[in-house]
Amino acid sequence: MAASFLITLREGLEASLIIAILLTYLQKTNRWADARYVWNGAAAAIGVCVVAGTVIFVVLDGLKGKLEYAVEGFIALFAMAVLTHMIFWMRANARTLGKDLRDKVDRSATSAIAIIAFVAVAREGLETVLFLLSAKTETASGSQVVFGGILGLLLSVVIGIAVYRSGNRLNLKSFFNVTAVLLLLFAAGLAGKAVHELRELIAWEDGWLVQPMWTIESGVWSSGTFYDFMRGLFGWHQSPENIRVIAYFSYLVPVLALYLRGGTSGSSRAAAEEGKETAQVV
Repeated sequence: MAASFLITLREGLEASLIIAILLTYLQKTNRWADARYVWNGAAAAIGVCVVAGTVIFVVLDGLKGKLEYAVEGFIALFAMAVLTHMIFWMRANARTLGKDLRDKVDRSATSAIAIIAFVAVAREGLETVLFLLSAKTETASGSQVVFGGILGLLLSVVIGIAVYRSGNRLNLKSFFNVTAVLLLLFAAGLAGKAVHELRELIAWEDGWLVQPMWTIESGVWSSGTFYDFMRGLFGWHQSPENIRVIAYFSYLVPVLALYLRGGTSGSSRAAAEEGKETAQVV
């Protein structure tokens, strides 16, 4: 539930920011009549994502044996790669996101505004579908994933409305940095999950690498709500293979170091400007 909440909160907020930028710019340029195209494009994108997510879930539900290992392993691997790219892309493009969208609106015909909104929201929505499928493989209950996802979406809408009403007075840099670190921990869990599933796919059962690094048989670290929380968000497991733990830290250490180094490089003035531009929607 925690992983799905964080995923939909982050992705939903990014989509909300895009909608806020488009609506605010249309209002500032006396083109509020065109706002309906933004809503139409966003609604169409949400519908497509819901249908796509439902179809994918139905197709993948009930898979067994080697096919299940292969699908879950490659979904985890692909989700890890997309999630990592999304985090670094957002950090690199946050400062110019508003300007790029405004330029697209200026160059577009009226009906094309719907396409801009559709593409922007659909991208976030399809990423969310992929990440939620991966989150489901890491938690004990699919209903918890759905519930956490809905809560995250609702909160992202609330924050998006606050951004729209507050203009550039709301600084989102800290929010995106904190959620980026948490999502990188989630992605590290996906790296371990991918290795685990692909190991089972090829029936690799012998040797030190597939022996458990530790085994916890009782207590909150082996089962229950807290265990599901730690497993879903951070990739914790009560009996992980050595290769799974190695994969986890082989991903986490260099990628997290790269993200943190990039976030602290440059002067404090440049960092302050980046934070201001991230939150600016007009």
